Amino acid sequence: MADYDALKARVEELAERVWDVPALEARVKELAAKGIARKKLDPKEILANREQILDRVQRRAEEYNFIAHNCPRGTALAVMEEFGLGNMEIIKALSPFPGFGGTGWMCGGVTGGLIALGLYFGSEDVVDYEATGATIMAARKFMPRFEEQVGAVVCPKIHEDVVFGRYMDPAASQENMEAFARAKGFEKCGVPVGIGARLATEIIIESLE
Repeated sequence: MADYDALKARVEELAERVWDVPALEARVKELAAKGIARKKLDPKEILANREQILDRVQRRAEEYNFIAHNCPRGTALAVMEEFGLGNMEIIKALSPFPGFGGTGWMCGGVTGGLIALGLYFGSEDVVDYEATGATIMAARKFMPRFEEQVGAVVCPKIHEDVVFGRYMDPAASQENMEAFARAKGFEKCGVPVGIGARLATEIIIESLE
């Protein structure tokens, strides 16, 4: 069951965080210019540094969400960067996914996390059914964990119960988007983003055990 007191405390922590905007802008510009660096993963090293990796990915997802103003991009990019997955074209493709196309149906912490899991467990071979099955099994682990920790997977419920006390529906109008920004939505919505990235990373690390 979601710990709403802890979640709301984290929301307020992000609302008051001092963000190093120049450093974040420099980091995302470098990623745009150079792409995501490939990595040779060392399972023993990853397992030995599990908590450090989880904390780093969660923090970076919060930062990328804040600087990009885009929850699925922030979620996916943090995991992709950590494990050397995919490329920036995938991040580009995630542009319309906040609130599942602005409809409020699915939190970007969910969609971004699923994309990252697909990149790790999936295959470019469209008839590699074993890899497809592995992605589905990872998703079946991810979805209930996210819902258990956050309390929901859809934006209206998360906005109401965790972030704002009501649904802000930022994509509905320019006025709504401005109100969302004034309410520090890009800061506060880092909570489900960070959790989504952390859970996706947790599932990847578990597969190495």
